[in-house]
Amino acid sequence: MPPDALSRTFAALADPTRRAILARLAGGDCTVGELAKPFAMSGPAVSKHLRVLERAGLVARGRHAQWRPCRLQAAPIRTVAEWAADYRPFWDASYARLDAYLTRLMSETPTPETPER
Repeated sequence: MPPDALSRTFAALADPTRRAILARLAGGDCTVGELAKPFAMSGPAVSKHLRVLERAGLVARGRHAQWRPCRLQAAPIRTVAEWAADYRPFWDASYARLDAYLTRLMSETPTPETPER
């Protein structure tokens, strides 16, 4: 059974190098060589990461004369954000309970008196 688009996106985002590549592409189009510069890896190794990102729909490669730019495709990231937003009520309730607990602790804890000088 082939993975769904959200699973491919999460799999692509699971690797820190691929996340760094996406962060770089957020600043504009780059060639594979430009993307490889900050990493201690070869152009072919970066190309492998780019293929994973392409299969997830996160990167598109173009062709402009001899220049083959890579471009960020952010729609799958929006899908991840929408998926994660479904859990926001859970986190909001968790933070509200934590805040109430900390407020209660602060009101129950005696404050040390300031020493006289």
